Amino acid sequence: MNECVVCRGRNHSPLYPGILQCGACNHVFADLRMTDAELLALYSKGYFFGEEYSDYLADREVLRKNFTLRLKTLERYADRVRHHRLLEIGSAYGFFLELVRDRFDAVGIDITADGTRYAKEVLRLDVIHGDFLTYDFGDGGFDVVCLWDTIEHLRDPNLYMEKISRYTRPGALLAITTGDVESLVARTKREKWRLLHPPTHLHYFSRKTLGRLLHDGGFEVISTRYCGFYRSLDNIAHNILVLRKKRRGLYDLLKRSGLTRWHCYLNVYDIMYVIARRR
Repeated sequence: MNECVVCRGRNHSPLYPGILQCGACNHVFADLRMTDAELLALYSKGYFFGEEYSDYLADREVLRKNFTLRLKTLERYADRVRHHRLLEIGSAYGFFLELVRDRFDAVGIDITADGTRYAKEVLRLDVIHGDFLTYDFGDGGFDVVCLWDTIEHLRDPNLYMEKISRYTRPGALLAITTGDVESLVARTKREKWRLLHPPTHLHYFSRKTLGRLLHDGGFEVISTRYCGFYRSLDNIAHNILVLRKKRRGLYDLLKRSGLTRWHCYLNVYDIMYVIARRR
């Protein structure tokens, strides 16, 4: 990752410990060099059960609420005649695809073996276990491509944009959610911003840098907004007490009390929801 994925610049300097900023375009990224095998290992079953998430399947209804909000926004731009074949990159356990399968001819792809197995065998969805960059989709194309909280995990998001461009025609839609490194929360919290955590988060976009990446990939941004999200109190407590403060005992106590079974809605205006149209 010596070269900036946005502008190809090589003049970068430390922004925070382990985090670099491009001197030409200000794109922010992790100071990491990882092999494909190392990246793949990050997203084993443990990532969804005890590492990044406390219990991904237990949060199914909360996650569906978030996907319902994102679909509602996407529907404002998706034409029922023009936009019918959808690809979700980073489909995990298939909860978004499950939500939209009656609206779109939907397919997902993810490197997570356990997630794609669940999506195929339990939810009966059309999901591919594989790497989007190397998978051959044949002559098929897509009218809508979604990356929900995914682009920050990609080592080469520029290559993803190039391939998405090849598999879409003018008028196709691209929907992305990711953190905004220039949001007020991110600038105030600095290195303590909750979304700043390599090695799983490798890239930290702003409206400007994400817009440039999309433009160079053949897309025109037509909507940018901040989106809120539902979060289970179990996942909030897990992230704070287990992952940050290493207080597993207190987390277990809260879980046994039943307090963590509830969920809440938050919007701290640091997650961008960008929709772009293929030029």
